[in-house]
Amino acid sequence: MLRAAIEDDVDTIRRLRNQQANRDVSITSHEISADEHAAWWAKASVDPHRRVLIYSRDGVPAGVVNFFDLEGSSAAWGFFLDADGLAERGETLPAWIEVMREATAYAFDELGVDLLTGEVLELNAVVRQMNRRFRFVEGTPETRYAGGREVTVIRISLRKQDRRQGK
Repeated sequence: MLRAAIEDDVDTIRRLRNQQANRDVSITSHEISADEHAAWWAKASVDPHRRVLIYSRDGVPAGVVNFFDLEGSSAAWGFFLDADGLAERGETLPAWIEVMREATAYAFDELGVDLLTGEVLELNAVVRQMNRRFRFVEGTPETRYAGGREVTVIRISLRKQDRRQGK
């Protein structure tokens, strides 16, 4: 289930984003401070071109989905899960499939976009494989410098007409 994030979710969003497993596969890999996160939320929560959603599983917050750069018929997105909690419960793979299914449906059916884009680190083979399963197409790898390290980023895209349809 996806729902709009509210002020009460701010600490949960930061805690999940700062989990080591999520930082390891993010372009921005440093631990996010309370002040940095508060500044992000102050902007994100009022940005008309952004939606921050909480993904819940069995009533428990299990991830965060960000849609941003909402412009006309396109949007960019990214998400991260409660890597620690889901692994502990043995629910990582089903949650991952569910959040991708729900998030892409939200983008195309609720936001009304025709093109959904994002980025993935080249080294993140598991996410790249899942993206392909959901019919995202990869672009040309690009080298960037972030947080004192070199990362190779691959842009991904999915057109509404190319998405996998649910049951």
